[in-house]
Amino acid sequence: MIPAPRPAPNPDDLLVFLAVARSGRYTTAGAALGINHTTVGRRIESLEQSLGGRVLVRGSAGWALTALGEQALVAAEGVEQALRGLDPEAAALAGVVRLSATDGFSGFIAAPAIVALRREHPEVSLEMVAATRRAAMQRVGVDLEVVVGRPHVHRAEASHLADYTLGLYASRGYLERHGTPAGVAELSGRPLVYFIESMLQVDALDDARRAVPRMVDAVSSTNVYVHIDATRAGAGIGLLPAFLADQHDDLVRLMPDEVEVRLPYWMVIHPEALRQPLVLAYITALRARVEEVRPALLGRFAAPPVEERRRGAATRLETA
Repeated sequence: MIPAPRPAPNPDDLLVFLAVARSGRYTTAGAALGINHTTVGRRIESLEQSLGGRVLVRGSAGWALTALGEQALVAAEGVEQALRGLDPEAAALAGVVRLSATDGFSGFIAAPAIVALRREHPEVSLEMVAATRRAAMQRVGVDLEVVVGRPHVHRAEASHLADYTLGLYASRGYLERHGTPAGVAELSGRPLVYFIESMLQVDALDDARRAVPRMVDAVSSTNVYVHIDATRAGAGIGLLPAFLADQHDDLVRLMPDEVEVRLPYWMVIHPEALRQPLVLAYITALRARVEEVRPALLGRFAAPPVEERRRGAATRLETA
């Protein structure tokens, strides 16, 4: 007896599946679509029945695609694209880009990039997960990742974005109290402000410690902005990104010719994200921002200090 053919997948089921595939969560997808997570579950179950297999499996970070799900994703994106073609306002981008990146990159590059994109497409928004970690093996809930050091990933595109430098900085107050070290040898026993060594999961950042091997941890944090503030407060000598530290005129760079660590930013792009015009537009904006600030990333151009910029703004207000 010939088995009855399976019904073709329902386009609405495919669109719900697409939302789950991009967010990794039923609740997030449901909120975006205006339905509850129970309805999302029913739609996914209906799609799996029509396709004859699982399209999603639960992972540690959310729902991930199966091999069948990868095929269904292409069909779902086709439905989305076809509907977009019927929309007279299709040229206007809208939606959410989800990014995982380090704290410093998020603030200095990612946020200004979305501002530039929103000038042309105000319906676009950015969700950032600030994290200093390796590229995820299971990429769930984000479109892009920016990591420090070359990633080893499968089924994803990885590209080098830019290099940035770390240097040693101290506050003027700290140097007045403790003196300025004349060379690397005089750093022995000095207090260091940097990442928590036992929690650091990024080899490139861990290797940077070799530039100052005999310093003693004074303030350690997983957040680079804590490093900046602690160094400015006089907690010790910070091993800091030049593009952040150079913005503060109360910080002095020490021994730039002897201590300079260059590290690479890499971008990991998930395959499904490469087919989204919104994500591609944001990647273009990211690269434009990188080009704009490349000298600052390398410590070759110091942005006007924060206090100087504030004084300039106040002067402009007074003369307006």
